[in-house]
Amino acid sequence: MRRDRKFALALPILALSVAVAFTQSGMSADEKAPQPEQPSTIPPTIQYPSHISAGRTPPPAGVLVNPYKDDKEMAAAGVSLFSSMNCDGCHGGGASGFAAPSLADGRWRYGGADEEIFQSIYFGRPKGMPAFGGVLGVDGIWILVTYLHSLPVPDTMPTQSWETH
Repeated sequence: MRRDRKFALALPILALSVAVAFTQSGMSADEKAPQPEQPSTIPPTIQYPSHISAGRTPPPAGVLVNPYKDDKEMAAAGVSLFSSMNCDGCHGGGASGFAAPSLADGRWRYGGADEEIFQSIYFGRPKGMPAFGGVLGVDGIWILVTYLHSLPVPDTMPTQSWETH
């Protein structure tokens, strides 16, 4: 009970301190200090046929381009990143599938183009795929996309395709 009373007294004192600081700085409480513009690091959403959004209205389109496309060094870096981020815990070693789908068989539920895979990793997908955009950043995701596209498609397919023919 005493702790709650101390907190209740501390809040008005804090508010008073902030008001005094604004007054001493010559700013009114209604004025805002100018904020420097920061470029958005969140990529724009993209349009692709397999994307179904609310009301069948596609999201605003943007251009996402993989800066590491076909870069063998980045694909090799993607191997260790895939493992260190524990992607292989769900997608299996070599992305061959385990609790989550194979990423090496060339069949993609949400699209297999670079920008579609990027979106899946960045924003996540329902029912299991977490969003890694805030953890990996744009470069890390492009490295993973490059790695996934470097994987050879296996000769045998143990599962059926998501696409209906």
